[in-house]
Amino acid sequence: MPVTTYWAEHAWLDPEVEPGVAIDVADGRITAVRTGVGAPPPGAVTLRGLTVGGLANAHSHAFHRALRGTVQLGSGTFWTWRDTMYAVAEKLTPDSYFALARATYAEMALAGITCVGEFHYLHHAPGGTPYADPNAMGEALLAAAAEAGIRITLLDTAYLSSGFGAPPDRHQLRFCDGTADAWAERAAALKPAEHARIGAAVHSVRAVPAGQLATVAAWADEREAPLHVHLSEQTAENDACHAAHGVTPTRLLADHGVLGPRAVAVHATHLTDEDVALLGGSATGVCMCPTTERDLADGIGPAVALQRAGSALSLGSDSHAVIDLLEEARAMELDERLRTRTRGHWTAAALLRAATADGHAALGWPEAGRIEPGALADFTTIALDSVRTAGPRPLLGAETAVFAATNADVRHTVVGGRHVVCDGEHRLVPDVAGALAESIAALHG
Repeated sequence: MPVTTYWAEHAWLDPEVEPGVAIDVADGRITAVRTGVGAPPPGAVTLRGLTVGGLANAHSHAFHRALRGTVQLGSGTFWTWRDTMYAVAEKLTPDSYFALARATYAEMALAGITCVGEFHYLHHAPGGTPYADPNAMGEALLAAAAEAGIRITLLDTAYLSSGFGAPPDRHQLRFCDGTADAWAERAAALKPAEHARIGAAVHSVRAVPAGQLATVAAWADEREAPLHVHLSEQTAENDACHAAHGVTPTRLLADHGVLGPRAVAVHATHLTDEDVALLGGSATGVCMCPTTERDLADGIGPAVALQRAGSALSLGSDSHAVIDLLEEARAMELDERLRTRTRGHWTAAALLRAATADGHAALGWPEAGRIEPGALADFTTIALDSVRTAGPRPLLGAETAVFAATNADVRHTVVGGRHVVCDGEHRLVPDVAGALAESIAALHG
């Protein structure tokens, strides 16, 4: 097989930064990693800056990208924000969703993201009528990721109720399959591809009746697929769960077999000590989405306690208030500093790990997110000579990337050995900003 060599000026080989690293790639995987290579070998592709394993966006709602800016008017709560979100969701078709998602995923590639976890619940036509292809919306997302050049885990989401058994309201009919068995039958028709894997999600304990949680969990177990769930993002969810079942949402999930090593709780903001122990003790991962959690005034989750209890942490941009995994990593640490008035809860290496290898593992891609032989050839290069990153010694590249760099500093994104973003330009989607503007304008009329 032909071999392509990438020469990284500096590379983060967890947990250290090494200068002069040659990365040999064949058939989409890394075949060799050679350190101490002082100059680019003949024919090598040069990557100036700090090269890290590809970034994984473990929690995305692609259509929320159309909300950026429009939901910043005035004040309100998560629940008033949700009304605006519903209004956008009503307008989407498979074609318009493809266009928006393609542009959004291209923006992710420009930000160094090589894999996205798409928490997908917009299944049917307005009013809840299935399309001729019941998975037309999900297939649009798979196609959009392929055209944008990134990997995707489509987390097909069960959404059956407006709240603890109440029927879905008119906005939610598009999301609803009626029963968990009907959801499972439809989701089973989705097929993986080279760039795509299929997982499952429980939207929340509000949206899937307790008696049907086990059906979703069994579907994921049979396929050894990831299973994600929004958990305790709002105190109102906790209060309603106590009123309906007398337990916390975390305990309800544990009692119905949802928690476990392939499960990921998203947000996990308002937890009891017992909840933390249940999540950590079952090795359930937790995906923190700091930029969305602060944008929606959700609160700051107990990430340190969760990790100490045994939960691996990953990161997501969720509502896409911004798409910047470096900011998500930085925000997780800085939010904790504000809450505790103590610095240094995680090392830069630990935060990068959450954004790379641990994020990929949460999405069912354990062979990605690291620069080592046998791993998928997915990596990202961050400039060390921009106005934000110039100055520190290159061996402090991990600290510079996490605490100073932004998505604007991403210079290269390589997925499966293919150079998707080169010198800050997307090679597959020539005008990403234009594609975003056009697809969003089409929704807003």
